[in-house]
Amino acid sequence: MAPPRYYTVTWDQLHRDAKALAWRLHGKGPEGGSFKGIVAITRGGLIPAAIVARELDCRLIESVSVITYGKDGEEQNRGEPTVAKPPVAAGDGKGWLVLDDLVDTGTTARVVRAMLPGAHFATIYAKPAGRPLVDSFITEVSQDTWILFPWDTEPQFVAPIARSAAANG
Repeated sequence: MAPPRYYTVTWDQLHRDAKALAWRLHGKGPEGGSFKGIVAITRGGLIPAAIVARELDCRLIESVSVITYGKDGEEQNRGEPTVAKPPVAAGDGKGWLVLDDLVDTGTTARVVRAMLPGAHFATIYAKPAGRPLVDSFITEVSQDTWILFPWDTEPQFVAPIARSAAANG
């Protein structure tokens, strides 16, 4: 079995990628190019939503919380998706922008799409299994890549790839 692939995203890179997403979204809203507001998918979509909201001069930000992890909180142990907090102000999503950091398998995206079918769905990163569920994204990564976001990591030494590969086989 191959070791997992990791893609580490720094704060600077996240900011650049969120700003690139804002450039891509600018003028695409249904109301004269603007969106009514942004629905951030918690927790990963909160910081990208703040950056995109600033760049698009959008002041109305709503949130939706969908829990897909099992009761133990481990991300590898997926449970049945549960909506912990629905997006109250967004209606059916028409005119709204839904933002998340990543679409992976599409589990969360399917739940949010069902609640907000009229929204424009955007993520910074997209994996192949979830990519068809988003309207806009910036970077595609392989399905077997684990994205390490800056809020989940801290700087530490990592062995060079050649050294790691030699140790694994």
